[in-house]
Amino acid sequence: MQLQQLFSPSVQHTLDVIGIFVFAISGALLAVRKNFDVFGMAVLAEVTALGGGIFRDVIIGAVPPAAFTDLGYFITPLLAALVVFFLHPHVERIQSAVLVFDAAGLGLFAVSGTTKAYSYGLNLFASAALGLATAVGGGVLRDVLANEIPSLLRWDRDLYAVPAIVGATMVVLCIRYDALTPFTSGLAVVTAFVLRLLAMRYHWRAPRAWNRRSTVREEQSRP
Repeated sequence: MQLQQLFSPSVQHTLDVIGIFVFAISGALLAVRKNFDVFGMAVLAEVTALGGGIFRDVIIGAVPPAAFTDLGYFITPLLAALVVFFLHPHVERIQSAVLVFDAAGLGLFAVSGTTKAYSYGLNLFASAALGLATAVGGGVLRDVLANEIPSLLRWDRDLYAVPAIVGATMVVLCIRYDALTPFTSGLAVVTAFVLRLLAMRYHWRAPRAWNRRSTVREEQSRP
């Protein structure tokens, strides 16, 4: 089975748009918290939703990136920013639901990014790395533009990159053993999704340096 045939184009497009919308919501909400204007909200929404995919497409030579050839990909973050612009108090109240969809998008983008990178001729390790970049790259760019330490680098944040790494690793193992099917790729998405939910539920965090003795004052977690 060719990797491009795992899902029909319409199904893949729908899943991508859903993931893009949810990631864009998170970018727009951060812009509201930073007191950005409507243009800043749109920029953070676009960067968060599309940054990882654009980075992947440029690296693998899929140019111009899909974000610039499919109007739906570009318009969706703007619609998300518009929703947050008018309804951000209500969106903030359902933040937990947004985080659940964000976790689903994380798993989906990790898997789709890995399969697309491999289909363009990258080896298994590089494909998994680009799957991770697809999933978390937009969030990193969002935080940098908002003058924040990227969340996946902070010790006081629940695991984010690790679930994406697990999902991408499952995909390359399935490719290696010729077992990649819609079922196994869906299982990889669900695994990353569940791991992220568990990390948020139980506040799982990566360990810091062994026998750490730093005298630098630790930055406290902010709500």
